[in-house]
Amino acid sequence: MRLGLTGLAAAMTFLLLTLLFAGDASAQASPTPVPTSTVVVHSLPPAGPTAMQQFDPVKATKAYLAQVNGAARARSDSYFEGGYYLILVDTLYAVAVSALLLWLRISAGMRNIAQGVTRSKFWQVPIYVMMYVALVAVLSFPLTVYEDFFREHAYGLSNQNFAQYLRDFAVGFLVQLVAATIVLTVIYAVIRATPRMWWLWGTLVTVIFLAIGLMVGPVFISPLFNTYTSLKDGPVKQDILTLARGNGIPATDVYEFDASKQSKRVSANVSGLFGTTRISLNDNLINRCSPREIIAVLGHEMGHYVLNHAALLLTWMGLLFLVAFVFVNWGFHLLVDIFGGNWDVRTIDDPAGLPVLAALASVFFMLATPVSNTIVRTAEAQADIFGLNTARQPDGFATSALKLAEYRKLDPSPLEEFVFYDHPSGHTRIWTAMRWKAAHLNDPDIKAGPVSPQ
Repeated sequence: MRLGLTGLAAAMTFLLLTLLFAGDASAQASPTPVPTSTVVVHSLPPAGPTAMQQFDPVKATKAYLAQVNGAARARSDSYFEGGYYLILVDTLYAVAVSALLLWLRISAGMRNIAQGVTRSKFWQVPIYVMMYVALVAVLSFPLTVYEDFFREHAYGLSNQNFAQYLRDFAVGFLVQLVAATIVLTVIYAVIRATPRMWWLWGTLVTVIFLAIGLMVGPVFISPLFNTYTSLKDGPVKQDILTLARGNGIPATDVYEFDASKQSKRVSANVSGLFGTTRISLNDNLINRCSPREIIAVLGHEMGHYVLNHAALLLTWMGLLFLVAFVFVNWGFHLLVDIFGGNWDVRTIDDPAGLPVLAALASVFFMLATPVSNTIVRTAEAQADIFGLNTARQPDGFATSALKLAEYRKLDPSPLEEFVFYDHPSGHTRIWTAMRWKAAHLNDPDIKAGPVSPQ
């Protein structure tokens, strides 16, 4: 699940009642002797070494982690740690762009153009938003192309030439333009209707649009970037569909998409809502991973669906958006009271104030990075456990985690993982798999499976 994606399971507590039964004892003058028998005790032979004693999950975890070392480990660490700084850089860049639009009164000028086209406040918003999204895309392009093209090539993660990258960028821009225009037009209508409580109703609108995105994304948006075809028949496809049927996933086919034309990352997802559910895996996963690894990854992805993570993430992210809108509403009035005259912005329903809202939202979500990451990481950890219990491929799960180490730091500190990871780290995932294996060593399929390194 992309996202990805990207929940919490509610815990229910049951009270077990113990019923105590007591019988009345009657005194007897002449008690009857109780018959006795001789108990013969035989000594058991000493227990031999068990599989549990021969397998050490700690040693296995360390041995797996040691398989990525030297230059490969250094490159992975450098790439992922660079992302820490980019969170701050992206926020500062967004604030700088907003400041440019406000202080040069470019935003007010775009609002004036919209007012010149129509007197309808409703239609002024989409006219302004289209100009705003286009201008921000142009101003942000240098940083965007560095992060998504040049940096990816520098670390050997991209397979695109610049023309191919520009094609995907253009498609993404058009999708963003349409989505932002629709969503912001509705939100500004909410602001005009309920200026004091817009942050509450705006949250509801945002969650509804996120849910719509989950439904239309797999069917209409993803195919704009990649070609989806039915995975060829074979044991792997049958194993995936068997897992799906066994877990109540309403999918009758498995799709493959050509992500290798863009990157070297392995990926899969089980996504969609209300009849749009689709099981998809990219060609990198098929070509670079063993059948055990593929089944392990798909077991994880099915966990997101079965555990209802889409709804749970919508709920938790909706609460985060609620706090964000409260913060943005407070910050807007504070800043406009001070600088509104310089920006030619006075009221929150004025679309010229959108750069203020955007800058405040950027700052909020940067500060909330540990919170949003923890929400998603918790869901991912739950899906990890589900996948292990369903696919029963602990070593396949461990080796697939090593492949993710090409672009994720494998062994971070606990603080790094808490703040910056929206998935469990490779160390955490491999340790989870080996701990699961240690608890299932006597199961026939685990006994017959591969031997973990020690």
